[in-house]
Amino acid sequence: MDIEKLSALLEMVREGKTTVNEALLRLRNLPFEEMGFAVVDHHRGLRNGIPEVIYARDKNPDDVVSIARSMHEKSGRFLITRGSEGIYNALGIKEAVFHPRSGVILCGEAKEKEGEILIVTAGTSDIPVAEEAELTASYLGSMTVRVFDVGVAGIHRLIHHKERLTEARVVVVAAGMEGALPSVVGGLTDRPVIAVPTSTGYGTSLGGITALFAMLNSCVPGIAVMNIDNGFGAGCLAHKINMMGKG
Repeated sequence: MDIEKLSALLEMVREGKTTVNEALLRLRNLPFEEMGFAVVDHHRGLRNGIPEVIYARDKNPDDVVSIARSMHEKSGRFLITRGSEGIYNALGIKEAVFHPRSGVILCGEAKEKEGEILIVTAGTSDIPVAEEAELTASYLGSMTVRVFDVGVAGIHRLIHHKERLTEARVVVVAAGMEGALPSVVGGLTDRPVIAVPTSTGYGTSLGGITALFAMLNSCVPGIAVMNIDNGFGAGCLAHKINMMGKG
């Protein structure tokens, strides 16, 4: 349950549209729900603004489905990262949407979007990670804009979008290979830049380690660096920055 839903429930009690007992029944699984194999944190969205998200890789698919159904029953929404078509089909929830490129499955995305997060990739092979960041931020309530395939091998493609770099509240940059693009972006804008190294590239890219080291050693000050392929983390941080000052 998030702040908006809790506020709406309390308003209903105050206006006599629901009883105290009915409200207590809806709140009975706060702050968490014991499921035997998992303890679902239904209270997390109230504490830090980011509800619990289900990381599906390496989990039993049946467990993922059970957790998602529980979250859907309590709040009407959930986000699954690194999911699969099999998990999506097993959910049986018609409102759910599966994005096969990134493996994101979501339901109950925020209807009203705020601000602007610019999602940038060096190449098309970085899109799965970038899409995970984009869908996470959008699910949470941020407006997102894509600028894909503008890596340093053809820097004029990025310059073409220079206005976007200065208009966005925060920029997420996903890049593999040598990981140079976040430094270039950081040198063109005063907006916060979140760099995401991806595991794309030939042998000495070392599964994203080369890009990670390059981003950590950027001479552009103030760039935040995520773990390799962590589009979800980038989306959460970008959303929090985008929403600063609200409320």
